[in-house]
Amino acid sequence: MDVMGDKATLFETGRFVQPSGRDGAGEATDDAAEEVRQRLAAEAGDVEAMSVLGALLLRRGDLDGAEPHLRAATAAGDRAAANNLGVLLHQRGYADDAAGWWRIAAVAGSAAAAHALGRHHRERGDEPAAEYWLRQSAEQGHALGAYALADLLEHRGDAGAEQWMRIAAERGHREAAYRLARTLDRRLVPEGDVGEDHGAGAEAELWYRQAAARGHRRAALHLGAILERRGALKEAGRWYLTSAKDGEARAACALGFLLRDAGDTESAAVWWLRAAQDGDGNAANALGALHAERGEPQTAERWYRAAMDAGDDNGAYNLGLLCAEQGRTAQAEQWYRRAAYAGHREAANALAILLLQGGDTAGAEPWFSKAAEAGSVDAAFNLGILFAGRGEDAVALRWYERAAAAGHTEAALQVGIARLREGDEAGAERHLRCAAGGGSAEAAYRLATVLDARRPPVPAHSLGEPVHEEKSECEEWYERAATQGHRRAQVRVGMLAAARGDVVEAARWYREAAEAGSRNGAFNLGLLLAREGSEPEAAVWWARAADAGHGRAALRLALVYARRGELAEGQRWADRAVALGPEEVSERAARLRDALREELSA
Repeated sequence: MDVMGDKATLFETGRFVQPSGRDGAGEATDDAAEEVRQRLAAEAGDVEAMSVLGALLLRRGDLDGAEPHLRAATAAGDRAAANNLGVLLHQRGYADDAAGWWRIAAVAGSAAAAHALGRHHRERGDEPAAEYWLRQSAEQGHALGAYALADLLEHRGDAGAEQWMRIAAERGHREAAYRLARTLDRRLVPEGDVGEDHGAGAEAELWYRQAAARGHRRAALHLGAILERRGALKEAGRWYLTSAKDGEARAACALGFLLRDAGDTESAAVWWLRAAQDGDGNAANALGALHAERGEPQTAERWYRAAMDAGDDNGAYNLGLLCAEQGRTAQAEQWYRRAAYAGHREAANALAILLLQGGDTAGAEPWFSKAAEAGSVDAAFNLGILFAGRGEDAVALRWYERAAAAGHTEAALQVGIARLREGDEAGAERHLRCAAGGGSAEAAYRLATVLDARRPPVPAHSLGEPVHEEKSECEEWYERAATQGHRRAQVRVGMLAAARGDVVEAARWYREAAEAGSRNGAFNLGLLLAREGSEPEAAVWWARAADAGHGRAALRLALVYARRGELAEGQRWADRAVALGPEEVSERAARLRDALREELSA
């Protein structure tokens, strides 16, 4: 209830002294002087003075001193005094008596009394009477009346609630401004995506600003979230800070993440600690992760448990992760199960992986399914792997497609490969592009091979005479895969560079592939070096390729040693080439081996 009752009327008539910018001592002196003046006037029979004096004493908490003055003013017909007398009686626990005086004041035109009377009826469950008096108050321009009416109508699901909430907000009611903003947000944004801008988001932001500027801490939190999503991090940080200082734990947590992302981990930890101590599970999890990164598992575990105690299922999931990293499989399974049973989808996926690693395929599958049905993209992909391992390719493909549709890179790759097997080149290309765009080197390479197969033949150029041509799309994908360390792509980029006559570029890619273990890279590098007159170095790379199972490299080595006159070594490599193949290489190597054998036995 309004302690001062009809303040608006008092201000308008000049019967209530407004605060000045002077210090506390000066204001106290003014209040005392004002009280003396009003008391003298009241004793002289001034009704206005009686009302104002009663209001001053009521505000101070002197109910006994205020009551006789308010009763005297009320008896003389002062509606503000009647309203304040109702407030006084309500504070003393005489609700019905208070309602009687509020009714008198409300009938006399007091909007504040009508508001108080409406709230009185609502507390007693008489909603029709409550609506009547709250509407009387609201229609007279009383902000609290408009807000209370909006709250009542919203409780009923009445469409008129938003109109009165807006009126209350426009009249400066901060809670109304906040609730109006939330209504606009919820209309356009799914629950949980706080602050997304979808059309009317600008209006929601405006009301959040108004409420936050009036000290509404949750409005400041939501405003900070909107600004953070937009990238206005400094302003977002200021609002988070304002909200956090007012005691909003979620804002302190959000401020911590903002500071962490800016590289200030120490300050982030301070705000997370503050939020966690106020019961924010997300902040407790963040502190746990921070200590885990610092190699302090015991402290991390303590904070994860605090998060769990705060009702955050991520606490149990993170405890599972921590135990799994430490090799405490039984404890990890226990925590994963606890989080999974609470509906944590990634915990269900982690539990399934743990069971699968332990050989319990039958136990893993239902958890993968539960996690996937709950929206875990990783679980859908893992189900694809599980069914593919059983040879159930059609079922596996369905799960891969589901994961790929949700943006899973490796799942998109698997769908692309399946489409290639089926001969659906267009479908394969679409999925391979998605996977390659998501960073899959294998997808980039396979996409390049699809595009490469469509290219018309390119005329060869002499080595050492590079021709500068615009690179095709397939070359760009080969290069993207090559730069990510894909060995076959590196070899192919080297081959394309060699075809352009760019020996240096070709050698660079062949060498990179060869050093990463590619036998084709080593063989091609040997060919390039041999053509450039560096046969001894070429032989080194051919030997590496042959040792890795490259038959042509073994045949080249046999020829090199035969030319040098090292017939026994040549025969050894020819034998190796015969064994490695392919068929045409084996045939040539066999003829060379027989010739070397005859020469050795001659």
